[in-house]
Amino acid sequence: MFIPLHDANKLKNIRLQWVTLTLIVANVVIWMLTAGAELVENSSLTPYASLGFTPVVLFDGVPNSVPWLWVPEWASLVTYAFLHGSFWHLAGNMAFLWVFGDNVEDAMGHVRFLIFYVLCAVAGALAHGLLDTTSPVPLIGASAAVSGLVSAYLILHPKVWVWVLVLMRFPVMLPAWLLLGFWIGFQVFQLVTMPDGNVSFASHIGGLLAGAALIFIFKRRDQTVLDRRIEKPDAVVLSKQPTGKRRVVVPPIPRKWGRS
Repeated sequence: MFIPLHDANKLKNIRLQWVTLTLIVANVVIWMLTAGAELVENSSLTPYASLGFTPVVLFDGVPNSVPWLWVPEWASLVTYAFLHGSFWHLAGNMAFLWVFGDNVEDAMGHVRFLIFYVLCAVAGALAHGLLDTTSPVPLIGASAAVSGLVSAYLILHPKVWVWVLVLMRFPVMLPAWLLLGFWIGFQVFQLVTMPDGNVSFASHIGGLLAGAALIFIFKRRDQTVLDRRIEKPDAVVLSKQPTGKRRVVVPPIPRKWGRS
């Protein structure tokens, strides 16, 4: 549908989004270590069967099928969010985390943001599992946790403009309330029309609801919600010359990387 590229929302309370960057690195490293697992997805040897969240294992007590990689059933509520089935699955989730994670972390602080992220992942897994407690198919991906970031960002900064890549081809700049509001509506529509599809939209909705509720608990006391500022990402600015002609001025790229 679309991939977020950049926003103009500067950090105010932290110098660098350490937790966001660490989560991205952890997801990338784990994907690199488990990338070959998709070749044996139907085998009991795949780490997905153990580290992924399998509803029937948690709700019906079915034993773990990977003895060499055993983890407690409750732990898979978190570990599943660090597994991805393909490069594009990983890239899409990390793009959302990169663009929106820093400002949510800024609004909460490092430790609370990490707890918030984990709780959104747990909420997404539970929403997925409760839809079908007997499902033997492992759930993987950071989408539920990222969905929590989306709803939190929308509540915090609805009027910030965001550059996105639509259909992997067209760069477009849109306000967050329109962009993310459409994305949330799409998740609800897909859950209603395709409850048994390959994508767990139930986990997305679980993460969204958790993020919308937890933002009010985890945000800093002085952090406002529904910020009325309208900030657009820098692009190209036209400035008038004394002769009346216009020239193109490209704003300098910030030297401190890591800010969306």
